[in-house]
Amino acid sequence: MSIWFKDYSKINLKDLSIGIDKILGIEYLELGDNFLRAKMPVNEHTKQPLGLLHGGATCVLAESVASFAAFLCIDPEKKNVVGLNLNANHLKSIKDGFVYATAKPVHVGNSTSVWDVEITNENKDLISIVKFTAMHKDINK
Repeated sequence: MSIWFKDYSKINLKDLSIGIDKILGIEYLELGDNFLRAKMPVNEHTKQPLGLLHGGATCVLAESVASFAAFLCIDPEKKNVVGLNLNANHLKSIKDGFVYATAKPVHVGNSTSVWDVEITNENKDLISIVKFTAMHKDINK
């Protein structure tokens, strides 16, 4: 059984990158029953001066995929999603290629959700582990 607020199986994930996601080249790939997956290139837009993937870019990827997953769990006519906390552990560096982020829920409640985000490279090596907390904010408050 899916965790999403409604059936999003027909959603075109390719059209969902806007703002900073689009600037960094983040592309949403797959929506499963209990996860959302995206990828981001490791290039001149996402590297730090030493030529490695920037930890901040990794955090943007993690927050984007987890925030979007949290949004898919709420009634968008009644609530919005805003980030409350993000904790990242960077485990391995990467110089090129792509990184993949998969957000899975730890907790989805009425007013908050907590997400585990694993960032891997193309060989499925673990690059970063991120925990993200979102608030499901009432639109009328």
